[in-house]
Amino acid sequence: MARLEKCFAKLVATDDPRCLRSMMVGYLEWLQVKGYAVTTVNMRKVYLSYFANWCDCRGLTYPSEITKPILERYHRFLFHYRKVDGEPLTFRSQKAFLLPLKGFFRWLSKENHILSNPASELELPPEEKRIPRCVLTHEEVEQVFAEIDLETALGIRDRAIMETFYATGIRRSEMAHLSISDVDMGRETLLIREGKGRKDRIIPLGERALAWIRKYRDEVRSSLVVPPDPKVLFLTKSGEEFLPHRLTQMVRTYIKAADLGKSGACHLFRHTLATLMLENGADIRFIQQMLGHARLETTQIYTQVSIRQLQMVYKASHPAAKLERSPQDTETFEDTEKLVTAEEKQTSTTKKNDKTTKF
Repeated sequence: MARLEKCFAKLVATDDPRCLRSMMVGYLEWLQVKGYAVTTVNMRKVYLSYFANWCDCRGLTYPSEITKPILERYHRFLFHYRKVDGEPLTFRSQKAFLLPLKGFFRWLSKENHILSNPASELELPPEEKRIPRCVLTHEEVEQVFAEIDLETALGIRDRAIMETFYATGIRRSEMAHLSISDVDMGRETLLIREGKGRKDRIIPLGERALAWIRKYRDEVRSSLVVPPDPKVLFLTKSGEEFLPHRLTQMVRTYIKAADLGKSGACHLFRHTLATLMLENGADIRFIQQMLGHARLETTQIYTQVSIRQLQMVYKASHPAAKLERSPQDTETFEDTEKLVTAEEKQTSTTKKNDKTTKF
């Protein structure tokens, strides 16, 4: 099976305007004209490139040669594909490969480049509703922050960035594009311009995060600026706007240094904000507004992570939720392990007494 990584090539138009690659270039240009986000266009370009190279390996050159069975064959290829580490593609990843094809062939059909749409009845993999694997407690967040060297200018900048992640739960791309004017110190708010779906939103910003942003802005930022000033809030040591992956590298480094036994980066603070707010009684719709989710169903995934209320009900209603203990046990034993040991000893004594009685 050919490796997807090795067969990747840039998607460029050929001399034949009717071939698959030329049509894909035309489709991507149409997306740009219609105002699709740059990140959306770039991602579709990547996934269409994989399909184009897959077709090249099988002698498929023109859109008219692509049929529904061909697309189903490509779907099976993705299902059986194994990454370098031997793991299969998740259903979420398979869907990411296939979804741009539905849009591409729908456009071909609409523009009368093909007679019928072979992808119209292509069934996508089932939607995975996965809960976050890791969420930090407030104490763990403080441990991560403790790893930052506040004696350096970059340390103050990093602390301001991570405090903002923790206080707002914004996406890394939204963090990278923040401008100085987006922070309203008086109203204690943060303006997110053109977030996901090109939607603006205003969200509250905590006093602690505001204090660190102010400290960074007043004491550090001017030393990082390289004229002309890009006017973005957070700058790299080269005076440039952060790229999202550099934010990921920075945050992951601090989380790893804290040695919490949990992995993650920028999105980990997004999960943490939503979970902690839910556990402290916030309405799910306010959290939806904070995170900028278009659908409430997306936010509701955090109700499966925030289980404090479920734990309380469980302890109050399930007979086996608590160990039985006598008053002297409560005074003598301070942790669950000692209570379990005591119960084991009591069970052993009972068995011995039963044997004595029988004989």
